[in-house]
Amino acid sequence: MSSDIKTLETKEEVAPGNSARGTLFVVSSPSGGGKGTLIRRVLQAVPDLCYSISYTTRTPRSGEVDGREYRFVTRSDFELMMDAGEFLESAIVHGNLYGTSRKQVLEETCAGRDIILEVDVQGAASVRKLVMDSVSVFILPPSFDVLRRRLIARGTDSPEELEIRLRNAPEELKEYSTFDYVIINDDLDRAAALLAAIVAAERSKLKRQEQVVQEVIRSFERL
Repeated sequence: MSSDIKTLETKEEVAPGNSARGTLFVVSSPSGGGKGTLIRRVLQAVPDLCYSISYTTRTPRSGEVDGREYRFVTRSDFELMMDAGEFLESAIVHGNLYGTSRKQVLEETCAGRDIILEVDVQGAASVRKLVMDSVSVFILPPSFDVLRRRLIARGTDSPEELEIRLRNAPEELKEYSTFDYVIINDDLDRAAALLAAIVAAERSKLKRQEQVVQEVIRSFERL
C-alpha cells in the first residue's frame, strides 16, 4: 500500500465555518473504479460546481490535457511545492506523487463555490481530517472482475502498473466505511445520477442554507 502522506495541520483555516462557504466534495475509489468518468458527468450536469485540479508527477495518459485532468509536473518541482506548503495533502500513489492544490480549494470555498476533488483513499482520509465540513463519497466497483476488466480495457498501464493497481485494490476497498456515502458503480447513468443527487442533498441541508433562510424569515417579519 502506498504511504508517505504529507498533510497540513490547518483545520481552522480550511474548515467551512458558515453557510456562505462552499462545500468540498471528496470522491474516491480504487484505480479503475470509475470516479473520473462519474465526476465528468456530474460537472456537466450540476451548475455551480467546479473541479479541483490535482498536481501529479505521472505521465499524461492518452487524451489528458495539462490543466484539465491534472497539472503534470516533474518530481523536483512537486517536491519544491510540497516543501513550500502549497498542497492541502500529498501522497505517493502507485509510485507517483499526487497533491491537492491548497490555494484552489481555499479560493473556491471561501468564495462560496462548491468544489469536487478526485483523490485516492489515503488522500481522502487526509482531506477529511483537515476540512471538517467536507463530504466524502466512495465509488465501489460491482466486483473485482469488473474492476480488472475496466483497467485492462483502459489500456493505459503497463503490466507491472496493472498488477500494482489490482494488488492495492482490496486494501483500498476496506476504507469504504470511513466515507459519508457509497455508490456502487454498476451502471454509469445511475451512478452519475446518485452522485449528482448527493451534491443536491448536501446543498439543501439547513446548515448550508442558514444565511438564505434567515433572509427569507426577515422578509416575513416586515409584514
